[in-house]
Amino acid sequence: MDLSTSISDLNWLAVFTAAVSTFIIGGLWYSPLMFMKAWLEVGKIDRDEPKKRSDIMVFGFAFLFSFIIALNLAMFIGDGDAVFGATAGFLAGLGWVALAIGIIALFENRSVKYILINGGYMVVAFTVMGLILGAWK
Repeated sequence: MDLSTSISDLNWLAVFTAAVSTFIIGGLWYSPLMFMKAWLEVGKIDRDEPKKRSDIMVFGFAFLFSFIIALNLAMFIGDGDAVFGATAGFLAGLGWVALAIGIIALFENRSVKYILINGGYMVVAFTVMGLILGAWK
């Protein structure tokens, strides 16, 4: 299997969908149904504090970053299938992103709970992005 790919070979709709998937997962992950209360607590986030940035700016940059991540992951996955994509996404999410969050959290004196909530989101998001990118050729 040739895992190399060029930017012209990418399925741009799959990249876009993979980027959008992070918002869907994040919306659920950080909702009251899952980890919102714990995330607000461990992140020391006060929802009543005035915002320093507009929602448009936050969500706009978050989508831009998610799109770049999905593009990067698509280039990494190359011609891999759904299993390879999900595996690559999982390994990148855990081995690079979640552990990098863990390192930063250690130096910021954050809790293990903080690492698990935010790192866990990244592992799930990267796994789903990889699955989408690998499956959707």
